[in-house]
Formats: sequence, C-alpha cells, structure tokens
Amino acid sequence: MSESVTLPALGESVTEGTVTRWLKQVGDSVEVDEPLLEVSTDKVDTEIPSPIAGVIEEILVQEDETVEVGAALVRIGDGSGSGSTGSEAAPEPEEADQAPIESNPAPAPVQVSDAQPEEDADAGTSYTEPTPEQEVAQPAASSEPAPSQQASGSQPPLAQEATSSTDVEPGRDAAPAAAPSAPPTPAQPAAAPAPSAPAQSAPAPTPAPSAPAAAPSTPAETAGAHAAAPYVTPIVRKLANDRGVDLSKLQGSGVGGRIRKEDVLAAAEAQAPAAAESAPAATPAKPVEPSPLRGTTVKMSRLRKVVAERAVVSMQSTAQLTTVVEADVTAVARLRASVKDEFLAKTGQKLSFLPFFALAAVEALQQHPIINATVDGDSIVYPDTENVSIAVDTERGLLTPVIRNAGGRSIADLAGQIADLASRTRDNKLKPDELAGGTFTLTNTGSRGALFDTPLVFLPQVAILGTGAVVKKPAIVPTADGGESIAIRSTVYLALSYDHRIVDGADAARFLTAVKQRLEGGDFRGSLGI
Repeated sequence: MSESVTLPALGESVTEGTVTRWLKQVGDSVEVDEPLLEVSTDKVDTEIPSPIAGVIEEILVQEDETVEVGAALVRIGDGSGSGSTGSEAAPEPEEADQAPIESNPAPAPVQVSDAQPEEDADAGTSYTEPTPEQEVAQPAASSEPAPSQQASGSQPPLAQEATSSTDVEPGRDAAPAAAPSAPPTPAQPAAAPAPSAPAQSAPAPTPAPSAPAAAPSTPAETAGAHAAAPYVTPIVRKLANDRGVDLSKLQGSGVGGRIRKEDVLAAAEAQAPAAAESAPAATPAKPVEPSPLRGTTVKMSRLRKVVAERAVVSMQSTAQLTTVVEADVTAVARLRASVKDEFLAKTGQKLSFLPFFALAAVEALQQHPIINATVDGDSIVYPDTENVSIAVDTERGLLTPVIRNAGGRSIADLAGQIADLASRTRDNKLKPDELAGGTFTLTNTGSRGALFDTPLVFLPQVAILGTGAVVKKPAIVPTADGGESIAIRSTVYLALSYDHRIVDGADAARFLTAVKQRLEGGDFRGSLGI
C-alpha cells in the first residue's frame, strides 16, 4: 500500500515550484514531518516535509523539474512495494565492489606525484645557479678541450652539479671557474700550482689547466678587483638588494674573500629578528585565496532569475532616481553606547543602529504617506499600515521579509523582529507569505562598509531607503554662545530611491528631512521598550 505526496500550496500567488534537491532517495525511510526535498518558488526556497511515514518507493519528479501545485512528487509506502525499485538499487553494491578494484592502482600515481616535487626541486637547484657560471666557463672549455674533458671525467656528473651549484658563484677570473672541478677540501692547495702550469701540453693536472686558460683574458682587471674589493656577481648583488643586505659590511667566504649567495642568505637571516623587534607592528598581509568560481560557468538559480526579471521590469516600468542627505547621529550613538549592555541583558539582542533608522523611517512614513503608497494600474493606493520590508543578504540571493504593522513598535520590538526575520531568512525557514505585502523597503548597505548607494525600487512599491555606514569625522557644530566649533561627530548618509511617476523630488526631500531631524534629535530613550 503506497501513497503519493503532492506539492502543497506555498503562498497566495505561488502556482508552481521547481525541485532543487531531494533529501531522501528510493529505499530510504522517512518519518512524519521529516524533510523530503527542497523546492524553489518565485518567492522563497523551502523544504517540503513528509505528511506520512514509510519508505520511499518512487521519485516522480526529478531535480530541476518544475511542476504545478498539487502535482505528485513522490510515492511512499510500507516498503512492500519497493521491490520493483530494488533492481534499480541493485547496481549500487556492484559499483561499490568495483570501486576498490579501480582504486588499487591509485597508490602508484600517488608515489610518482610525491616524488615529482623533489625531483623538480633538485633540478631547480642545480639548474639556476650554474647558468651564469656556465656562460663564463664555456670559453675556457672551448679553448682547452682536453683538460676540461679530463676534469669532467675526474668525478661523477652529479658531484660536479652539486659543487658548482653550492660552493662557487660565477665570476670573471678563472680560479673560481676551475674550483667546481676540484673537491672542496683540496681546493686551496690546488690553487698554488696554477701559475706554474701555463703549458697546455701537460695533461696531468686536472683542476690547474682551467685556471691559466681564462686567467690571461683579464689579468689587470682581475688583479684590480682583488686589490680593491671582491667581485660580486649580478645574481648575488640582486639577492642582497632584495634581502636588504649591505654588501660593504659583509665578509665573503669564497675564494679570495668573494661574497657568495650563502653569505647573503646567512646575513639576511641574522638581521631578520632585529628588524622584527624594531617594527613589531608590521605584519605580513594574508595571502589572497582565489575563489573556486574563477573559470567556471554556473547555472542561475530560480531565485536569481526571478530577481533579475523583476529588476529589469522595475527599471523599464518606473522613473527612478535617488536623493541623498547626511545626518548627524552622534546623539543616537551616545544613547546606544550607554544602554547596549542593559538592552542585551533584557532582550537578548545586540543593539545596532538599524532599529533607530527603522523607527525614524516609519514615523516619517506616517507623516508622508506618498512614500508608503503603491501603484495599482493608474491608481495610487495609500495603505493604512506601514509594512516595512527588510533587505537580507543570503547565499541564495537578496530576500526581503516583511515587518507588518511597523507603526507604533518600540526599538526593542523592531530589533527583535529584524533579528528573527534575518535569521530565518538565512536558514531558509521563512514562509512564503512572510515575503509578501511590503509597502516600503529598508536596506542597510552600511553593514558591508558602503557609505551610500542608489538602491533599486521593486514594484509595486514606490520607494526604498538605503542607510550607509556610520562613520566619525570632523564637522562644524554650533556652540552655546552662538558661535561655531569643529568637533568629531558620528554621521550617516541616507539615500532614498523613489518612483518619480508619483513621488516628486520635494516629497522625497521632505521625507528625508523628517528622518534626519528625528535621528539628530536623538530622543529615543522613551521608545527603547526596555
């Protein structure tokens, strides 16, 4: 015995929904009121709970399919009818059995990939340093092929690479160029017979013939360099410049006092702690983590498509513009700072600036109802209540749950309503009707640091108020003796976008002035509600 579960009505104007994700699969057990699937509508994304308990026998609507309200979504039974679906579920164990077989060869690639960076690192070490040296040593090698061949044959190639890449920096004279061919320990004794072996016919000495080969090229320059200061290769000089090392104060450990790369690195490490102690405030910037969405293509969600369509229709159907004023909210900031601890203890809510802005806006709407009006064809409708939509930023997109009958509410009541609606909106726990019926929208763009913006009006509303970030800055204020002075004040920009078809600029200015005066007065202690 099985029973079908249909798509329930999700709101007054909702006629269809799109299945976005199944939370249960064929063969799974489900209890009463346990979530079955997620459905996206024009107004909200929500979970559909199961009205009965049993076993999922058949899924009738697949993901990303759109169906009308009342359409059958899934068949749930007592488990006796799931035998027909057992054949569909049978291949799953086979796939599970095949998974280990396919994963057997996995260790081999892992070992290869682990070894690869080490090989690359070794290759980079042996390749980077000898490049300038080889360029200098090539003329010597071409002029005396026999000694160079004997030198290369005197030790394995890997030993030559290690010696040339770590012990000697490239230079102009021949002695450092010949040093790599000799072992590190006897390098200095081997330098003695170098002047006494100018004859190229003697093939016996291995490191010595390379020295006289290049020495005659620049004898005066080499002698002058050693007499004045050790020669520093461009690579070492650039490294010292990058690490902030003063070469004039550095004693080289190479042949003839030559400064090597290792000397610069050691000096840089030695002076790093001292620099850190002298400037403890300087901290390295955190590396930027690129978003995984870079280079991808993602299909628009149903909510995003609905928002896009309504935004375009609203822009094409209305004449929108924005008026901005700046308000001094220093009095509100002081009141908030003095009562925020008591407010948190009594209400359980943190006291932000948004409830103050909402209260001031609602009172101004009662004085200037044209801002709270809606358009119905060629008629202007003036509601008898102020239903304020609060813009909430979620991972799925921007949603605007409604605070109904906002007129007459206290700061504590408004703060509680805003926190509850924002929390349930982000957790996808809203009912569709809680997103409908708004007459005016309040968006806190300052929550992300924006000073102000030009928010977009969505039909059928005719106005939306954007509140920017509250910042401190110097301003001119009147003094008690009738003069003026400069003081640090807390200020905020208030941006009202409106539909010019029925709202004039003067109407918008009067509304904003009323909000500004209410906030600058700062007389909200009697409206706290605690």
